[in-house]
Amino acid sequence: MIRIVMHGCNGKMGQVISALTAADPETEIVAGIDAFDDGHNPYPVFRDIRKCGVEADCLIDFSVASAMDNLLEYCVEKGLPCVLCTTGLSREQLKKVGEASGKVAILKSANMSLGINLLFRLLKEAAEVLAPAGFDMEIVEKHHNLKVDAPSGTALALADSINEVFDGGYTYVYDRSSRRGQRPEKEIGISAVRGGTIVGEHDVLFAGTDEVVTFSHTAYSKAVFGRGALQAAKFLAGKTPGMYDMSHVIEEIL
Repeated sequence: MIRIVMHGCNGKMGQVISALTAADPETEIVAGIDAFDDGHNPYPVFRDIRKCGVEADCLIDFSVASAMDNLLEYCVEKGLPCVLCTTGLSREQLKKVGEASGKVAILKSANMSLGINLLFRLLKEAAEVLAPAGFDMEIVEKHHNLKVDAPSGTALALADSINEVFDGGYTYVYDRSSRRGQRPEKEIGISAVRGGTIVGEHDVLFAGTDEVVTFSHTAYSKAVFGRGALQAAKFLAGKTPGMYDMSHVIEEIL
C-alpha cells in the first residue's frame, strides 16, 4: 500500500485523484494539503503543509506555483518523494526543484498522461526521419478558458522532445502576426487555443511537400492525468534522490 499526501487536495485534480485512490487497492491518501477545506474528505487536511506530521511514502502535487517553496522544503525535510505536477514555475523555482532533487526523489512532468509521455518518444523517432527530409514542424494546443498559462507546459515539452534530437537547434515561435516573410527552416511554431471546457488537445504536425503527418492526443477527462500521477507515485515511492520523469515510469512498464 502506497501512502500518499495529496498537495492541493481540494482542487479539481486533487478531487479526481482522491476518487481514483479510493478505488485503487494499492494506494491510499493519508493526508491532504489545501488552503481551503470544508471537512468533506475522508482524510485529515492541513492548511499549512508544515503542520502535517502524517507518515507517508509519496506526495502528489497539483497546486499553484506560489506554494512551491514550502512544498520543496517539506519534502526535503521529511525525505518524502514528490510527484510534481504543478506547471507555470519560474526559472528560479525550477532551479530550486533541481537543487531539491539532490536530496529527495522528485518526478516532474508537464503532463502526467501516459499517452502524452509515450508521444514524446514517438515524436523523437518521427523528427529524426522527417525533419531532415524538409518537413516543417508545428504544434497546436487547445485548453479550456480557465487555463491561465499559454502555451501549455505540455506543448513546450513536446517541442523540447523534438528539439533534443537536434541539440536545441530549433527556435520556438509563438506569434507570427508582426513578422513578414517566409517561414525559416529551423523553427517550431507553437499555437494556443483557449475556449469552453476543452480538457486538453495537442496536435503535432510534420508538414512536408504534398503530405502532412499529424500526431494527436486528446484528453477527454482529467482522470487520465490522475491515473498517470498515481502510476508515478507507485514508481517513485522508495526511490533514491534524483530527478525523474514519466519516461522512467514508461521504461519500467516496458
